[in-house]
Amino acid sequence: MNWRCITLVFALSAPVWATETGADPSVEQDEIDIVKQCILNEAIAGDSTQTVAQLREKCTQLNSNKKITAIDKRNARERVTEQNRNVITPHNRNYILPVSYIKHPNEEPFGNLDTLSDDSDGENLDNFEIKYQLSIKVPVFDGFSDPDQAVYFAVTLQSYWQFFNDDISSPFRETNYEPEIFWINYLDEENVWWGDELAVALGVSHQSNGRSQPYSRSWNRIYANFIWEQNGYVFSFKPWYRIPEDEKEDELEAKGDDNPDIHKYMGYFEFTGVRRFGEHEVSFMLRNNLNSDNRGAIQLDWSFPVWGRLRGYAQYFNGYGESMIDYNQDIERFGVGILLTDLL
Repeated sequence: MNWRCITLVFALSAPVWATETGADPSVEQDEIDIVKQCILNEAIAGDSTQTVAQLREKCTQLNSNKKITAIDKRNARERVTEQNRNVITPHNRNYILPVSYIKHPNEEPFGNLDTLSDDSDGENLDNFEIKYQLSIKVPVFDGFSDPDQAVYFAVTLQSYWQFFNDDISSPFRETNYEPEIFWINYLDEENVWWGDELAVALGVSHQSNGRSQPYSRSWNRIYANFIWEQNGYVFSFKPWYRIPEDEKEDELEAKGDDNPDIHKYMGYFEFTGVRRFGEHEVSFMLRNNLNSDNRGAIQLDWSFPVWGRLRGYAQYFNGYGESMIDYNQDIERFGVGILLTDLL
């Protein structure tokens, strides 16, 4: 099917869908959009022998057979990008906070290694810095008999830039890298255990900051992720198991565990929730070690329309583990900026 056919199908999909299904003219625009996404998916990657009528019939059944959820909508949008070699599919949020304020920056790891001592205070860091995140994924295998299953490779990069600190040449204070590979299954409606929609993921991730000793930080995890939706609220419960590493006899050794106590601060799971209200999206993230010392973290997020594809973004973080170098530091940060890709 060529691009003229795709354009034609796109143009006809909304009115035909409303007519053939007997839908009320006031039906939610998002439900029309999901049918359009289905049509585009089929036009790009579906059976090339199907007619336009067959394609329309297949996609209009999508709305009549099941409730269209926020998870469905994101999944449909992703499938379009995955078939377009000129587009990168987002994984987590992609954003930049040109202005973020950190209450008590962790200065000790930014000391001079030549003069480092136990009582070194490190460099003087600014309270204001730039924080940004880039997160993308690509399917590496989608040949399952069930089209709702796939294996992905993803990479998330998060940086903290002392852009306003001319006294120390505006360095990047910390950059974290997290490659991961995971299998995900969007369960059929009859197999959903609870809620309106359910997806299950299993994966392995490596997270590190790419620094030399003694400021190298890293860990490897096996995780499960249960993602479900209930009345427009989407939740994720992500427990993990840290893959053990050998203990170091000397902290300056390259091999071995750089941060053996990281579980005491990062905990054993992450619980998130997100909801869209029109063009606004709000979410939270919680972590906790479930011990008597009760260490963990909370993050609150709000995105809102600004102009075109650009969205405003506000983020608040309080707790441990915002970055690898600060995994054992109690950090409080508030930032505002621009969001490129949302969660839903």
